[in-house]
Parts: sequence; structure tokens; C-alpha cells
Amino acid sequence: MQRNVKALIVVPENNTTMEPEIAALCPELAPIPVARVKRPARTLLLEDLPAYAEATLAAIEPFADRQFDLVIYGCTAAAFLGGPAGNARMVERLCERTHATVVSTAGAMIDALRSEGVSSAAVVTPYLAPVNDGLRSYLESSGIGVETLNSFFCKTTAELGRITEEQVLELALRTVTPQSKSLFVACSQLPTLNVVAKLRAQLDIPVWSSIQATAWEGAKALSAQGFPVRLVA
Repeated sequence: MQRNVKALIVVPENNTTMEPEIAALCPELAPIPVARVKRPARTLLLEDLPAYAEATLAAIEPFADRQFDLVIYGCTAAAFLGGPAGNARMVERLCERTHATVVSTAGAMIDALRSEGVSSAAVVTPYLAPVNDGLRSYLESSGIGVETLNSFFCKTTAELGRITEEQVLELALRTVTPQSKSLFVACSQLPTLNVVAKLRAQLDIPVWSSIQATAWEGAKALSAQGFPVRLVA
């Protein structure tokens, strides 16, 4: 009999969305422990990254004596600010500390869009301009153009935590154009569990969110290890 899959989610301490949505999308992973990274109450800035990286490693220390098959690094704003190279370094450090397969939300975003064969996307975020600029650069350096970008421009984590699925749906529909090749909803705190399927049906283009892409990437990584993990669309 195959043992249960053991996964760990690493997210900013304010994130209340990723764990329940990943559990809903990949039921075999539930219940999923969460390592919460200490961070400023305001949105992250480039100068926060060194301290945030150390806080990330500190957050996983309580789990150091546990063996995981998968670690999900869901700190997307930090990844966008640090760029692909910075995200890769953080993934490598998490691999070294946990001895597990690590998937990042930022990397999953690129892989999911590439899997659809698209070269550009309309993008929805909750971020302020510096992180939006980092996200744009992150996508474009990976060969994916940003067609349009709309944001909630949240100044604090409290503002971010109040955003509803209905608001995400409304902003997404205002962001896409008749020329849009795909749509991506960025940020692992934005609630999208019941939004992505509606948008896919209504828009008839590829639609992904940070959490959906991460669940898909995580399921692929576990399948490669021989774990039959379902992804609930």
C-alpha cells in the first residue's frame, strides 16, 4: 500500500487562501502543514528581500525533522521582485534545507502558460507598481508578453485579505480584451478557486491563477515520483 503524500506550503504569514485552495485542488495532499514567513504589514519592496529570504528559511525550521515529498514555495511577490534568478536561488535553498522536491508559484506560472502554447497574457494582480513591474519583467524574460495589466493596488496585507472572488472575477473581465491570448491572475492570496473555471468557460481562452498553476505543477512533480495525485479542475 502506498503511503500518504507529505507536502509543506511556505507562504507569507498573512496568506489564508493557498492552503485551503491547494487542499481542494489536490485532495490527496490534505491536511497540509503551512510554514508562515514573517513579513512587513505593507507590501514587499526590493530592499526587503534579503531579510525575507532569511525569514523564509527560519519559517521552515520547525518542520526540519519531518520528511516531505513536496514543498510549495508560494511567496510570489518576493519571487517577482527578485526575478527568475532570485526565485531559483530561493528554491535551491529550500531544496537544500528540506531535501524535498520544491515547486514555486512563480515558476509554475511560467510552466502553465507555456503548456498552453501562448506567448502573451492579460494579467490581474493585487500589487503596487514595483511588484507589478517585477512581474512584467519576470514574464517577459521568460518569453511571455504582458498584453494588459490591472491591479487592486493593495497597500497593506489587510487590504489584500479583504478581496473577494467576486471582485477578482469583475477585475479579470475588465482586464481581458478581444485580442487577449490568455489570462493570468497573480498572487497566492487572491481567492480564485471558483473563478478560474467560470472565466475559462466565459472567455474561451486559457485562464490560470497562481494557486491553480501551483497545484498543477505540484501534481506533476508528485506524479514523477510515483504518487498518483488528482488535480480537481
